[in-house]
Amino acid sequence: MSAVRTVLGDVAPGELGVCDAHDHVFFASPRLPGEELRSVTAARAELTAFRERGGGTVVQWTPYGLGRRAADLPALSRETGVHLVAATGLHQDVHYAEDVLAPLRGRAAEVFVAELTEGIGTSGVRAGLIKVAGGFHVLDAHARWAMSAAAEAHHATGAPIAVHLELGTGAPDVLELLCGELGVPPHRVVLGHLNRSPDPVAHREAAASGCYLAFDGPSRAHHATDWRMPRAVQDLAEAGHGDRILLGGDTTTAAARSVDGGPGMPHLLHRVAPRLALAVGEELVRRVLVTNPARAFAVEWR
Repeated sequence: MSAVRTVLGDVAPGELGVCDAHDHVFFASPRLPGEELRSVTAARAELTAFRERGGGTVVQWTPYGLGRRAADLPALSRETGVHLVAATGLHQDVHYAEDVLAPLRGRAAEVFVAELTEGIGTSGVRAGLIKVAGGFHVLDAHARWAMSAAAEAHHATGAPIAVHLELGTGAPDVLELLCGELGVPPHRVVLGHLNRSPDPVAHREAAASGCYLAFDGPSRAHHATDWRMPRAVQDLAEAGHGDRILLGGDTTTAAARSVDGGPGMPHLLHRVAPRLALAVGEELVRRVLVTNPARAFAVEWR
């Protein structure tokens, strides 16, 4: 049977409820000094605010080496009543010092599989997806290495693969590598940040492949494209791809959390979802927030 692997164990897809399909409870990168998401207190408050707006699940895309704080996630899930899904995998190489990546050379897939099936470090918390990342219109050697390891881990476990697209670009190259060369079924791939490159033709081509498209934000950094999201979702729905769309908040800095003065996770349900409903209707918004993520992250685990 299919199940979503949360930090408290596997749950039936129908138990997720309203899902923030791409966000970060904890995140720390040397590229964002001073903006780390490390506070357990702030994470608890943010998840509570999300729950009070009707949220049921947050899928955390924070991968290996970027401050996942896996051991803290089960208690937060119990205390707030929000299902949490953790990630394994790797971000772009600019987020890592070489001494962080060195232990993975030659054994990245092995580590990803262990984190999916046994647990992250000594936490016992199993990841429920694999996060990887492309570059701006290109896939460099690091991205290809990480995606090859992710594909190997997928074939061993069935886990979905979530992909950071830099500024929303590079989807054809990602799909060519993951789904073409490496044999990952398209419905096991989630492409993130499509809103950052509001090209309707590219969106439709990606959706037609069978993968999922995550529209994530809003954010200060990408506000110039965030406001176009409802039209992009409407265009996809009218082209028959309403079952391929996911929605997320992608809170990557402390300033973006609602408890620190930003929009944060609750804004996704308080303002973004109602605005989207004006464009596409309540029924499609329900599919985007509930039905689609239940399918995207449910796996017949191996």
